[in-house]
Amino acid sequence: MYIFVLSSFLHPAAIQVQITPTQGEISIGESKFFLCEGKSEFKRTSFNIAGYESLNVPLKQPKRIMEVHMRLYLNSAVLSCPSNLCNLEYLELRVIRSLLCSPLLVLVRFKILSNGHLQIRGIKKTDEGMYNCEARVTARGEIDFRMMKVIVNVLPTIRARQSEVNATADVGSSALLACDADGFPEPTVTWAHNNVVLETGDKYSLNGDGSELEIKDVKKVDEGDYTCIAKNKAGEKTEEVSLNVFVQPKITFLINQSASEFDEQVTLTCEASGDPTPAISWSFGNRVFTEGEQSLDRNVVVRSHARVSSLTLKNVQFTYAGQYLCTASNSIGQDNRHMYLEVRYAPKILGSVTVYTWEGNPANISCEVDAHPGAEVVWFRDGLQLPNANTTNMKVYNTPTISYLEVCFTCCLCHDLYCHTKDHSTSVGQMLEKIHVPSSPEIQQVEPFSSTAVVEFEEPVSMGGVPIIKYRVQWRSLGQEWTGREYDAEDDMTRITIVGLKPETTYEVKMSAINGKGEGESSTASTFKTQPVSLGFISRFQSLIRV
Repeated sequence: MYIFVLSSFLHPAAIQVQITPTQGEISIGESKFFLCEGKSEFKRTSFNIAGYESLNVPLKQPKRIMEVHMRLYLNSAVLSCPSNLCNLEYLELRVIRSLLCSPLLVLVRFKILSNGHLQIRGIKKTDEGMYNCEARVTARGEIDFRMMKVIVNVLPTIRARQSEVNATADVGSSALLACDADGFPEPTVTWAHNNVVLETGDKYSLNGDGSELEIKDVKKVDEGDYTCIAKNKAGEKTEEVSLNVFVQPKITFLINQSASEFDEQVTLTCEASGDPTPAISWSFGNRVFTEGEQSLDRNVVVRSHARVSSLTLKNVQFTYAGQYLCTASNSIGQDNRHMYLEVRYAPKILGSVTVYTWEGNPANISCEVDAHPGAEVVWFRDGLQLPNANTTNMKVYNTPTISYLEVCFTCCLCHDLYCHTKDHSTSVGQMLEKIHVPSSPEIQQVEPFSSTAVVEFEEPVSMGGVPIIKYRVQWRSLGQEWTGREYDAEDDMTRITIVGLKPETTYEVKMSAINGKGEGESSTASTFKTQPVSLGFISRFQSLIRV
């Protein structure tokens, strides 16, 4: 838009010049007429640009009124003063400011058209200034003029600081969109989204000149294109700024599941939202499941599509029961949620079959049960539930998973006991036996040295019903008291070394085994003689004494 403001200065003289209207505006594609009246008799009209040769137009008809046409065609301004409307000697349009361009360029851009218009080509900001419309009567020395102030408005230019802005939704953060606009007069800046002009409020905030738009508490629905609009009298320009809103993963569907042992399959499903689309994985304990077949027997399969992942467990086992973790992750973050798989299965009774004890020692028989739902355990002997009125020496102690039957022995009897679940769906028999002390180990040979001996032996034929926990070895020189020591039993133990013996001395050695009931009988004594001290050792010993 281009504005021409006309200011008048009236000098007392016989000749008078008047421009109507005194002010005006002109915009692209519009035209406006300014009337310049000069009262006197003149012979010619001329346009003059200060600093350059006047452009004269001969007068054809004497008139008192000169009409000045001012038009703007795209980027050209045209001022017209048809000579056939003037009876003045001449009119002069003069620029009374310095032109910031070369004389050649000025003469090319300023041109008197055949219809009497003054055309300024390529109108630009430097053409702004004061123009003078002047009338003269040379013979009488009379002159009058009016000043015209030309203001050139510049169409806005606009530039987005960022054509794309990224933000994260649902974390209480804000997004800042900004554009910079130039133009004359200074343009006003507004913002629009989906053809709705945005204003400062709870959701949006604009800075003083409107160049910065703050979007508060960004949500996914805020994503899209925002239009920055710069507008002044010369026109309007727009620029698009795209807001990309990313969303952290959020698991939207995950529920507990239940199945029965030996079912054909059970499928766990996890759904998640997020942008970018999150990847979903499963884990169970330390095991992580990803896309595809997860076991050689193909009993565990993961399948994912878009925002949904399924974990299929085939040929359901009771060991599948437990807590599963679904994890959804993308470049913004991740979300985790647990679900529980319940597997119903029949009771499974665990534990040893035979329990040993001895007279006077209470025996605790355990019946460990693994079942879901939990099972109630009862004990039976010879078809009768225990304890009963005839079994004062028995007590039952129960925990959530184990039942204990305590039996106190006062006589040497053996019992066959059975542990059942309450519905008798599962049972296991346990034998309660009296234990004995172990039989004696058998010494195979003794390998003597000067101060030690290695005794090789075989384990007792009878352990007494419980494991051997120690071996006792006793030795003595002929006619002396027995000296003994206990050695902890180890798996596959067949050799024991005794120390502290005297050289060239005959000894007897015997062994016995010890279990939970007590110590068994000793083996038959074996005789051996230690070896003499070697001469080399004596020589080394004597040399050490001399030193």
